[in-house]
Amino acid sequence: MNNATLAQLTRHTRVAVQKAADFIRGEAGKVQPGQVEEKFLNGLVSYVDRGAEEILVEALGRLLPDAAFLTEEETVAQTDAPLQWIIDPLDGTTNFLFNLPHYAVSVGLRSGNALLVGVVQHVPLNQQYYAWAGGGAFCDEQRIRVSQRASMSGCLVATGFPYNAFDREEDYFRALKVFMNTSRGVRRFGAAALDLAYVASGQYDVFFEYGLSPWDIAGGALLVQEAGGRVGDFDSGRDYLFDGELVAANGLVFEDAQGVLKQHFTKN
Repeated sequence: MNNATLAQLTRHTRVAVQKAADFIRGEAGKVQPGQVEEKFLNGLVSYVDRGAEEILVEALGRLLPDAAFLTEEETVAQTDAPLQWIIDPLDGTTNFLFNLPHYAVSVGLRSGNALLVGVVQHVPLNQQYYAWAGGGAFCDEQRIRVSQRASMSGCLVATGFPYNAFDREEDYFRALKVFMNTSRGVRRFGAAALDLAYVASGQYDVFFEYGLSPWDIAGGALLVQEAGGRVGDFDSGRDYLFDGELVAANGLVFEDAQGVLKQHFTKN
């Protein structure tokens, strides 16, 4: 796809994401305890997640009829194809259910190993981050770029605590201790898609987490790349989308951050 085609595709994707975000916003504070399920340890879901996903699948399916879907709630057949939509209809479900105003809709489109389109919408703030391959990254029509801080001592680091994958928690806490002692500070807000959007916009300098799924990453990773940053796994590999671990940072501190993680995380 050329730049003009991807730009137009991104515009249509943004409309679908906005529709899902409007639905989620309208349901905030209305979900009752009996309407919440625990899919797995600390993995909550409600009709809001599924309803938002259905909105996205319907709209994106019309946009690219031959594209496949990989979605968190599996409201549609999970298949592979040359083009695949990767959808997290509500990243930060626990925040949403506890009325913490930090959750997002995240959509990515991939072709093989390449991400073509990424859209992440901060639902409570109604801020939309988006990018397409070769087209740059934006927030509400304004171009965004990663920070230019070159020393870890001046960097703000974001992370996600392990919540159901505890097999690497000792590795995680060793790495976390290094970042706590060498950076400006560490934050954990509970929505990986927004963490990546904030790296792309220069609010965070570094983000790392393990135990991630492709739908946590696909929308936001392209934002970082198109904003001038770098993404990868903890050990210099390139298949971060399906490896379950991710480090994202501006290019000046990426290797330092990845080096900490490579040193302290043993390979699975």
